[in-house]
Amino acid sequence: MKLATCLSYALMISTLATAAAAAEQCRFIEARSEREACYKRQDAERAARQKSDEAKQAQQKPYEPMTQEDAQLAKSLRSICRGC
Repeated sequence: MKLATCLSYALMISTLATAAAAAEQCRFIEARSEREACYKRQDAERAARQKSDEAKQAQQKPYEPMTQEDAQLAKSLRSICRGC
């Protein structure tokens, strides 16, 4: 059982490594037109990724001010004698 778990983890890690290595390396493309097309694809992917990141940040719970209970707890903790 432990062997199967270890093998599955190893497979997942190797899959992630190959996915990260699959990113295009435009600077190594010799033909100028192909290299520019590669850069344009990367820019489009980056813009889409930024839009999705902004949408995720907008969906996050907004900052809530301290509630009355939190304020009372903070006040009681401040009143504890420290090192008397």
